[in-house]
Amino acid sequence: MGKLALAAKITHVPSMYLSEIPGPRFGTRQSAIDGHKEISRRCRALGVDTLVVFDTHWLVNANYHINCAPHFKGSYTSNELPHFINHMAFESPGNPELGHLLAKVANEHGVETLAHDNTTLDPEYGTLVPLRYMNEDQHFKVVSVSALCMVHYLNDSARLGWAMREAVEKHYDGKVAFLASGSLSHRFAQNGLAPEFAHKIWSPFLEQLDKQVLQMWGNREWKAFCEMLPEYASKGHGEGFMHDTAMLMGALGWTGYDGGVDMVTPYFGASGTGQLNAIFEVTPQDGSKVPEAVASHVEGYTAVSTRL
Repeated sequence: MGKLALAAKITHVPSMYLSEIPGPRFGTRQSAIDGHKEISRRCRALGVDTLVVFDTHWLVNANYHINCAPHFKGSYTSNELPHFINHMAFESPGNPELGHLLAKVANEHGVETLAHDNTTLDPEYGTLVPLRYMNEDQHFKVVSVSALCMVHYLNDSARLGWAMREAVEKHYDGKVAFLASGSLSHRFAQNGLAPEFAHKIWSPFLEQLDKQVLQMWGNREWKAFCEMLPEYASKGHGEGFMHDTAMLMGALGWTGYDGGVDMVTPYFGASGTGQLNAIFEVTPQDGSKVPEAVASHVEGYTAVSTRL
């Protein structure tokens, strides 16, 4: 049937948008922009029709959610950094069919997920910034997945990632890319110090932690990385509690993953946070190493269908 053709961990720093605008930040994020364009080029070469973005700026307090509206168009201003991103135009076709399919299979795996196609909900900038550079010509359809998960288990996010891969490979007629949109360490510079840390990591500890992780990736130490992910997310101030990373690793096979990583934008600092663009080799997997869903098996659980 379908194919997960490409998987990547990507940056979405708003300074990429500032980098387009004449002024003191002009051109300073060209490497990140070039990385997005390279990922887009590879997706096109692989025949990808839809980009599925795990967005760490889409905050949810219950369940997992998929924005699969038929079309996205508007002008976006960030509520977090309105002086960085304001009046940013966006437009992309959506993929309701795939969105509902992803939700269906996720639910079959015990991860409660709702797909929204009849909605006024716009994507967040974890989706919109990458699309600005990957999909300027609206070549790809787009689906956005909530990944700023406030009260969720990382194991559930890993299972969600695997379920979504199964949905694509067993039931979808097309090729898809999964993009985990979020940083490594994510400790923003203290208020008033952002300019000083525009190109730096907040602390030596966080920088060394990130670099150790990158070394583990290079050595394909995936079992150790997945096992340390909860603590890395906590002590490394992980963006979105690193649920996007859990989704990505789940899709790749979790501790069974055996592929390599191609760094298309080297590790860099941005307002104190650790950023990169990296493509993960998609290898054959059977899902046996991906953890089972947790939330749907705890005492007192009730299905969302009984609550709405």
